[in-house]
Amino acid sequence: IAVLQIVKESQQQHGLRHGDFQRYRGYCSRRLRRLRKTLNFKMGNRHKFTGKKVTEEILSDNRYLLLILMDAERAWSYAMQLKQEANTEPRKRFHLLSRLRKAVKHAEELERLCESNRVDAKTKLEAQAYMAYLTGMLRFEHQEWKAAMEAFNKCKTIYEKLANAFTEEQAVLYNQRVEEISPNIRYCAYNIGDQSAISELMQMRLRSGGTEGLLAEKLEALITQTRAKQAATMSEVEWRGRTVPVKIDKVRIFLLGLADNEAAIVQAENEETKERLFESLLSECRDAIQAVREDLKPDQKQREHSLEMDSGKVSNIQYLHSYLTYIKLSTAIKRNESMAKSLQKALLQQQRSEEDGKRTPRPQDLIRLYDIILQNLVELTQLPGLEEDKNFQKEIGLKTLVYKAYRCFFIAQSYVLVKKWSEALVLYERVLKYAAQVQSEAGAYKNSLKDLPDVQDLITQVNAEKYSLQAAAILDANDTHETESPSQVKDGKPLSERFETFCLDPSLVSKQVNLVHFPPGFQPIPCKPLFFDLALNHVAFPPLEDKVEQKAKSGLTGYIKGIFGFKS
Repeated sequence: IAVLQIVKESQQQHGLRHGDFQRYRGYCSRRLRRLRKTLNFKMGNRHKFTGKKVTEEILSDNRYLLLILMDAERAWSYAMQLKQEANTEPRKRFHLLSRLRKAVKHAEELERLCESNRVDAKTKLEAQAYMAYLTGMLRFEHQEWKAAMEAFNKCKTIYEKLANAFTEEQAVLYNQRVEEISPNIRYCAYNIGDQSAISELMQMRLRSGGTEGLLAEKLEALITQTRAKQAATMSEVEWRGRTVPVKIDKVRIFLLGLADNEAAIVQAENEETKERLFESLLSECRDAIQAVREDLKPDQKQREHSLEMDSGKVSNIQYLHSYLTYIKLSTAIKRNESMAKSLQKALLQQQRSEEDGKRTPRPQDLIRLYDIILQNLVELTQLPGLEEDKNFQKEIGLKTLVYKAYRCFFIAQSYVLVKKWSEALVLYERVLKYAAQVQSEAGAYKNSLKDLPDVQDLITQVNAEKYSLQAAAILDANDTHETESPSQVKDGKPLSERFETFCLDPSLVSKQVNLVHFPPGFQPIPCKPLFFDLALNHVAFPPLEDKVEQKAKSGLTGYIKGIFGFKS
């Protein structure tokens, strides 16, 4: 059986890709049950347990070896799960060691069975390497450095020979295992007394994924311990012509490791490693600042301020706090600048990224980064103790101009994307203005500006972008004139209202042709006139008294005549 291949495939497919050891342990248990059922190798029944052992006599199928391998893997995965939990519950470490011993016991049984003549040479070597690996891990946890180193070296030697004996595709797994155990070997060598191993461990820390597994936490603790020993000899630090005593151990350790961390960032192989190292450095810096801040008590600050009022200087502890804040802000600026460079490279490969279906970076992402950089530079100018330092203020001012120029450039790029040509042209002119100002004022400060992006490259790029912008604006204007008549189709006018204008309208031959507005809209009409008789109040009517008297004379006689039909 291919021991290492089976183990690696099972681990990657069942939880270890995400560090889920509990899921992998459950998988091992289920696979063991399936194997026992298939081989009819059950341990009794549900009422009684009957232990069975795999012996050479029954070794007729390679699945019997898989039984023991899965037993060892189940015990190992439980030990790794307990290791994660032991960070908060130290008592679980005893259970962890017990499970590791159980895994080694199963590995020994696997190695013993593989000595049979029925097993091929490759499986024998892989079983020996697997046994040596688990033994090394157990000794490593017991801090038996010499025994652990011997076991790891044996494992490494076997896997290296296996890698050389097979094809490149088969050798990949073996070489990966060799790379995994190399840091453990160097760590054991350091603890035995090999002082040169610490430098190699630092180099392993720079690799893409960092160290993993058993070694990750131990290596960080080892680096801190080494720096703590060196910090005992450090008593002061000098910055911008002023020497400040350093009495806080945490600050000493941080300042001693600062140069190593910065060198590690420069040597980082890829952006992911660089980002991880930046975060680690910023975290250590924040811890050191917090330690100094605890010493900056109000009464102590007032007492030291009153002592140094005449000299106009801030206190030593306050100046140290300013120095650490300067380191933090400078590191944040370098990290954001590194991220900006990687985004600029991605912008240059924008077309390729679109073909791959990935999210395309935009100039707006860079604008946000440069905004944060400018905010950090403003905070640098306000550090206590540096307000009167003219050179420092001038340097920060020049750096601000450089980053403002880059920020304006990417704002202009974002306007170009939405075809706002005039706004983009004005911003390009502003970029040239900032760049010219930097070049005219950077005579005595070139050393402090050498780590910044080159302004001359920016000027060259802006001049090229200006010409392409003007060409794009002219082409866009021509396109607007050419597409003027077809655009009139989209205004919603019916055919009856645009007889004088020719345009291609495909809707005229469709079933939804727009000939007239229907129903027609309301139109205003004159209202019915109103008559007001204004003269009626001033008219004098003729008298009617004579007619009224005649009517009154007729009286009753006329009434009776009228009843009986007599007419006068």
